[in-house]
Amino acid sequence: MKWVPRYRYFLSAVATLIFAVSLFWILSRNRSRIAEVSATLPASGIWQAPDITRLRAHENGDLIRYGRELIANTSRYLGPKGSVASISNGMNCQNCHIDAGTVPFANCFSGVSAMYPMYRPRSGIIESIEFRINDCLKRSLNGSTIDSTGKEMQAMVAYLKWVGRDVPKGKKPDGANIAELPYIDRAADTGNGHIVYSSKCMSCHGTNGEGKFNEDSSGFVYPPLWGERSYNTGAGLYRLTRFAGYVKSSMPVGASHAKPILTDEEAWDVAAYVNTQPRPEKDFPEDWPDLSLKAIDYPSGPYTDPFTETQHKYGPFKPIAEYRKNQQAKARK
Repeated sequence: MKWVPRYRYFLSAVATLIFAVSLFWILSRNRSRIAEVSATLPASGIWQAPDITRLRAHENGDLIRYGRELIANTSRYLGPKGSVASISNGMNCQNCHIDAGTVPFANCFSGVSAMYPMYRPRSGIIESIEFRINDCLKRSLNGSTIDSTGKEMQAMVAYLKWVGRDVPKGKKPDGANIAELPYIDRAADTGNGHIVYSSKCMSCHGTNGEGKFNEDSSGFVYPPLWGERSYNTGAGLYRLTRFAGYVKSSMPVGASHAKPILTDEEAWDVAAYVNTQPRPEKDFPEDWPDLSLKAIDYPSGPYTDPFTETQHKYGPFKPIAEYRKNQQAKARK
């Protein structure tokens, strides 16, 4: 019967077509994954963030994208007129963690997933990612906490874990957090800092550090650096070493860690000038339960060394660091 071989030829052709389509789908899927992962591979040893536009559709995709939106436009959801809650000062997380925490040396999130949970001397406990996010809401956004099991928290945690998903557990990538700026041999000069601010910062952040709103006033394009809507005295950037390092690698617009615009001295001085200006004062009496581990530039006492609050706030920091080093050496004997 002649129809039998024709039938077989037909089945063979269909099977070949199905195989080809399946192979194309698998290869396309793999190419997408390779492209997504390759975005995180280091260039010159510096971590690079994955591309959110290459995030594949999967069970957490929408949650991750919502987490990024919350980081980038926090005020729209959690600010004074927030659509979800009104618990913060109008700043966005992105105002301190540039481009939603994806820029190395600019308070980036590369090491969050790999390093947390982790012990932090400021709190004296092992902190979870949820704890750390709420701590930032209380300090940098001068607000209050959100439900650690709620959708917004879950979304931000999902985003932070996705950003650092290819960083090995326990490893802190190059470019994580803020660059360590070398100490200078003098106290930071707020007078010179005022000059630097006026010439290189004021055009974006305003004459009185008030910042600049976006078009619909739902958040800040350029955040307020002092005043009632800025970070409070418990924030990490209120520490001079943190703020100076951040400024050197990120400010003014156009600066980067590889191509800074300010000198080290200008960064120290303008950071001191900004942090001298009035801002919300908030006490965190539970901070630094072990005073011997208190940050060298924490601007209020008590301390376990003989140096003044003024020196702890503005420097010079080298004598404090040397004193602590000697004390630790004696303790080990």
